[in-house]
Amino acid sequence: MTEGEVAGWVEGELAAGRGGHIVTPNVDICRAVAGDAALRELVNGAEVVVADGMPLVWASRLLGTPVPERVTGADLIWSLSDRAARCGWPVYLLGGPPGVAAAAAAELASRHPGLRVCGVDAPPYGFDATARGRRRARRKVVEARPSLVFVGLGFPRQDLLIGELRRELPGAWFVGCGAAIGFAAGTVSRAPGWMRGAGLEWLFRLACEPCRLARRYLVDGVPFALRLLLSSAVTRLRLSGAAGRRSAL
Repeated sequence: MTEGEVAGWVEGELAAGRGGHIVTPNVDICRAVAGDAALRELVNGAEVVVADGMPLVWASRLLGTPVPERVTGADLIWSLSDRAARCGWPVYLLGGPPGVAAAAAAELASRHPGLRVCGVDAPPYGFDATARGRRRARRKVVEARPSLVFVGLGFPRQDLLIGELRRELPGAWFVGCGAAIGFAAGTVSRAPGWMRGAGLEWLFRLACEPCRLARRYLVDGVPFALRLLLSSAVTRLRLSGAAGRRSAL
């Protein structure tokens, strides 16, 4: 789906009383799930999965099964908040350093008049390593009764917590949005539009945070992306060759 279609889908599902989970895999997430069946099941169990990464869009084209566009958590936090303001959905933001979720809420509300943010939370790092920490975070969300929850803890932490929250709020929609809360607050810089369109957002983020992201991108991400693109092209050629042989017969 396109970004607009995702927002429309969520609107229709909420109107019907159904909740759901949106996952936005990028290269890093795909690399993780490729080697872990439990994480793969976590992603496959979401109602909506969209490509947050140009290499995934390119790979889908090489396979001959193109997705319409890149849909990122950093964009969905704006488009879904806009839809929430118009439809009256209460929104909750969970994640980020102290004060960041509150700053993001203020920025989203200023851009989308009428948006009702029913709660924000910035739990201490590692809170989800204990049952007590997860229980405390879940209780705050449940008491706020949101219709739409943005959880920015990074994969798979955010999606594991969402799995627990869904049992308590089955009618709400949850978005695992990574760094989107920081982007919305303005505490994390986002790449210019031309870099995002060219698939170079990772290079911008690497330049901003080289120590934290060097291994993720240079050692793990780029080689995996290249293998993904190559395997997609080879698969397409193999399938085309098989189709051609069947036609000849």
